Amino acid sequence: MPESTYSFKQLENLVKKNFTNPDLDLLRRAYQVTLGAHQGKIRLTGEPFVNHPLAVAYRLAEMGLHINVVIAGLLHDVVEDSDFGIDNVREIFGDDIASLVDSVTKLKRNVNYRGVERYAENLRKMFLAMASDVRVVFMKFADRLHNLQTLYAQPKHKQERIARESLEIYAPIAGRLGMSEIKGELEDYAFAYLQPKEYERMKSIMDIKVREKGAYVSRTIDLVEKMLAEAEIENSQVYGRVKRLYSLFKKMKKYSDDLDKIYDLIAVRIVVNDVEDCYAALGVLHQKWRPVPGRIKDYIAQPKPNGYQSLHTTMFTSEGEVVEFQIRTQEMHELSEYGVAAHWRYKEGSGEQERNMRWMEELAQIQKELASKKDFLEQLEYMKIDVFNDRIFVFTPQGDVIDLPEGATPVDFAYAIHSKVGDKCVACRVNDVMRNLDTKLTSGDIVEIVTDKNRKAPNPDWLKFARTRHARKKIKDATRNTIKGWFAGVLHGRERVKKG
Repeated sequence: MPESTYSFKQLENLVKKNFTNPDLDLLRRAYQVTLGAHQGKIRLTGEPFVNHPLAVAYRLAEMGLHINVVIAGLLHDVVEDSDFGIDNVREIFGDDIASLVDSVTKLKRNVNYRGVERYAENLRKMFLAMASDVRVVFMKFADRLHNLQTLYAQPKHKQERIARESLEIYAPIAGRLGMSEIKGELEDYAFAYLQPKEYERMKSIMDIKVREKGAYVSRTIDLVEKMLAEAEIENSQVYGRVKRLYSLFKKMKKYSDDLDKIYDLIAVRIVVNDVEDCYAALGVLHQKWRPVPGRIKDYIAQPKPNGYQSLHTTMFTSEGEVVEFQIRTQEMHELSEYGVAAHWRYKEGSGEQERNMRWMEELAQIQKELASKKDFLEQLEYMKIDVFNDRIFVFTPQGDVIDLPEGATPVDFAYAIHSKVGDKCVACRVNDVMRNLDTKLTSGDIVEIVTDKNRKAPNPDWLKFARTRHARKKIKDATRNTIKGWFAGVLHGRERVKKG
């Protein structure tokens, strides 16, 4: 994979294009400091080291993050690799940039553990970084992406370790933050090193399908553009989107390698001016073609918990082809690509951003609760389920969305609503049908929890199928308190007998 190289001129031009009144003098000064700190240093690829901070800064500028973050990206290796200390950074560039550089420097320090302990320690560091300043994690994503592009130059054991960390830690966190573009890139780069044969197989499948379907999709795009123009839906953009390789690999596993069950190998994306035009465009498509039953999803009215919004519909189009369409506004598109990071451009302090902040604060709380390395390792399996599993989106009867890990049960759902609902849960209805409490839920299910106000505590057997760390903790706590209460009652009874 070739290294992405950028000149400072390219970075400067991008900053001028993406930012209003940026401090170009400070940017130029940061470049001079970076150039001096890395003078004469060469990466394992044979390229000058300065190419790396330039690539990181360029990616951060593409994401539209504040100029301070772009400058910190340029400087992110300076403290670690030269005599230019954090106090020098603070003196020249101010507290905010110095704080970002300092946080990234701490995040980059090597972990001396191996195996699962190394994994856990890296996880702890990411949690703390996110809780203190999520911009640090955006910088880390940009840093990791460029390192993955140049991973071919590393020894085999480092390739595997860095790729696995990227797939198991960085990509899922990007997903939870709604950063689908970053998540997809991290997964595909890592996939190429961890399962090279499967990577090549997926690449071959996509190459063949793009050749087979490319011409038809192009004709469909031309037709949709004409249909939208006739409906007076102005300034729309219509283009094809090819499925990412790791995403295809997961889908192939899910459907036992049956390619005919995967409808979104090449999807058509429609970007329009506003929400009204989204629904108008959906109406235009449905007048022309017949939708596949059960494949219409309205993520505008019911956004995913990570903030993702779009209309999805899969259609039986002309010539017997099945095509998935995704309809969104430009703002929704950028929020889909860059998630929380895009809020710094669009809606600083918005409700969606605050929801993601609460999620990050929750991670920090978990880290504080599991202060000892032993506790952290013991809980690691359930933390991975909570944070990194694929997510499902389940509804209350009132239409509220509950975000759960794949494989979650009504017990997890009940505790996600409130601990008292979980403790007093006795039964559940899933889509108006009574189901066992160990039933695995799927996205789109409407779940109603039946409670008994006289119930004292949850059933300890629920621990056999509860998936989330939150539910398991509440069940253990409630069960422990019940047992303590029982023993206290027994002892009190014995005292009364003695006195009698």
